[in-house]
Amino acid sequence: MTSSHPASPRETVRATGSHIVLTVNVAWNLCNFRSGLVSALLADGHRLTVLAPLDDSVTTLAAMGCEVCDLPMDRKGLNPVRDAGLLRRMSRAFGTLRPDVVLGFTIKNNIYGALAARRHGIAFLPNVTGLGTAFLSGGAVERIATMLYRQAFRAVPRVFFQNRDDLSLFIERKLVEHAQTVLLPGSGIDLDRFAPSPPPASDSGPVFLMIARLLRDKGVHEYVEAARIVRSRYPGARFQLLGAAGDANRTAIDLATVHGWERSHGIEYLGTSSDVRREIAAAHCVVLPSYREGAPRTLIEAAAMARPLIATDVPGCREVVDDTETGLLCSARSSESLARACTGFIAMPPAAQTEMGRAGRAKMEREYDQQIVIDAYRTEINRLARATGRHAASSENRPAAA
Repeated sequence: MTSSHPASPRETVRATGSHIVLTVNVAWNLCNFRSGLVSALLADGHRLTVLAPLDDSVTTLAAMGCEVCDLPMDRKGLNPVRDAGLLRRMSRAFGTLRPDVVLGFTIKNNIYGALAARRHGIAFLPNVTGLGTAFLSGGAVERIATMLYRQAFRAVPRVFFQNRDDLSLFIERKLVEHAQTVLLPGSGIDLDRFAPSPPPASDSGPVFLMIARLLRDKGVHEYVEAARIVRSRYPGARFQLLGAAGDANRTAIDLATVHGWERSHGIEYLGTSSDVRREIAAAHCVVLPSYREGAPRTLIEAAAMARPLIATDVPGCREVVDDTETGLLCSARSSESLARACTGFIAMPPAAQTEMGRAGRAKMEREYDQQIVIDAYRTEINRLARATGRHAASSENRPAAA
């Protein structure tokens, strides 16, 4: 399965009985984005160990049936000298755990996890969930990231990508071979959990909602300035912001700045949420003016709930949003372009807004069902099991995918 043939939900060949390590830069990531995959692999009879920095999600992962091992790491930057300790810790962990296969997510865990797994002859399956600031900043940081990816991915059996732009970029830069690649629809979405919700009443003005970590690269500044522009024409329009401030990222926005925006731009800061469905249901339109994404989870969740979208015409976002059909695309790094998209949405009749949301839901049903992702992982794990001689159940002996 390669980039020209995205993972198919019809592929239900599965492996059983493997010890699988999942490594990520924050354990919460697995609970929030990959609980469906975790549950499916556990149901298949695999032993799962999570290798990640510990957080409040550890209890949930343990209750699901995962073992959890702490992985102290600095999530900021990408420096081989500073990160040498992380590489050693991952290598020691793999040597102790002796997994059959490692599933990697997020930049550092993919790069250093692949290098550490190679030392022990362990198969590593990275998922490129986004390129982050390393590929947005240019200069020396980008050159270092390119070098590290080339070294890390040269021997991995498969690399999962979440959008075609990232996949093509890695092939162009010779970081991967075409035959290594598998294209996924992001992390997939649980269509039952994120069910369609009727749009809220609009007694005054529409409610726009941005859900993201408060980072410069997510387009937060552009969103705030667009709010000022739109509200000067439509005072009843509301602009909400949901996400953690002061993140461990060099482009993070602090809480004091956010509170200043509440006073100066009329932004409604909602803090954080353990279940964004309530906030999405209360919004008329979900906005993400990011500079680049892997596959933006918040847009996928909102579309599944039949919410129209406004997003930037950049990798990741433009695959989720069909311009003028499921949402509106605008230029990146431009508050004026974003404001025009918002005013364009306001000018749409309510029936047209509702139809845009329905079209988004239909797109999620066609293209983003999490079962597609689950079956892609099952296929690769089964392939690796056959290659190493471990027992693997065929699709004839296992129940069909749900």
